[in-house]
Amino acid sequence: MMASRIENVLVLGAGKIGGTIADMLAHYHELPVTLADLAAAPPGDDRLVRRVQCDVMDDVALAAVIGGHGAVLNALPFYLAERVATQAGRLGVPYFDLTEDVAATTAIQRIAATAGATLMPQCGLAPGVIGMLGHDLARGFDELHDLRLRVGALTRSANNGLRYHFTWSIDGVINEYCNPCVAIVDGKLMSVQPMEGYETLTLDGEPLEAFNTSGGLGTLCDTLQGKVRNLDYKTLRYPGHRDAMNFLLHDLRLIERRDILRDVLEYAVPHSRDDLVIIHASASGMRGGRYEQDSRTLRCHGANLRGKRRTAIELTTAAGIVGAFELLKEGMLPGRGFVSQEQVPLEDFLGTRTGHYYAGLGVEAIAA
Repeated sequence: MMASRIENVLVLGAGKIGGTIADMLAHYHELPVTLADLAAAPPGDDRLVRRVQCDVMDDVALAAVIGGHGAVLNALPFYLAERVATQAGRLGVPYFDLTEDVAATTAIQRIAATAGATLMPQCGLAPGVIGMLGHDLARGFDELHDLRLRVGALTRSANNGLRYHFTWSIDGVINEYCNPCVAIVDGKLMSVQPMEGYETLTLDGEPLEAFNTSGGLGTLCDTLQGKVRNLDYKTLRYPGHRDAMNFLLHDLRLIERRDILRDVLEYAVPHSRDDLVIIHASASGMRGGRYEQDSRTLRCHGANLRGKRRTAIELTTAAGIVGAFELLKEGMLPGRGFVSQEQVPLEDFLGTRTGHYYAGLGVEAIAA
């Protein structure tokens, strides 16, 4: 694999995550970035980030804006992923996205079979870096019994009845709470229900709960099928959140009326930028003839980037996709076809310019 000569980058979606991705590319790679969105571009004088207006539902406009760039990083809602990936694959432009949607990823795998470039979806936190971490833990065992992956995007003081404030996309939360999940149970690949698999745990003295949500594992179940006895992904929340959401989804049957559910959540649940991200992964099995467990836990916080305060979820999500882009740019990823997160060695990702946002997940941090 050879390094790619990429001289400019397109970021689709100028929301909080898209803006953070653009700032990371400008700050760490000093590349010209085009930040495109349906909304009209505001005036500005940023030397590296140029904002333009683009309707991705217009195939001609979408092809024109993609074709003028060396790579496209898609931060649009999950339901637009297949459309953008199709155009990128047709034009031979490397493509990255953040989708947690299983159907979109399956479609992109199909598109990648004939694409003239790398197509790498699910490049955020979960799915994304959590898949790299899970695969890294799995490689450390002679016989892998259980692999448990847990991630939570939380606010510091969620004092409402839901014990939750929004820190990212409402559509993304609804999607992961309502769609079927995949897991490996007793060696068999299975579909499990969202909001089920309830458990409680304590991390660094703090009580939390966890339950199944859709999409967090990406393609890891396919990769590890036949190599692990049990594998699952669950979302971390403060105690009480799952019961409150279960009331809305099932007792009030809003799982059947997602439009109404979205309106209720948008109206009643505040957004907050005072957040933190918690990552917890554990693996157990046989190693050197002895039954052992290995676990990693990390708390991520917000920080400034290019003079702007960015939240923990913005930084960790953007760091995942920008790190994947860097690995392609440096010739460390295949030059075409579908690439999954677990194909990336964790140490390679942590060595990228944005890998420091996940400092503490590597083996060297545990040894120290």
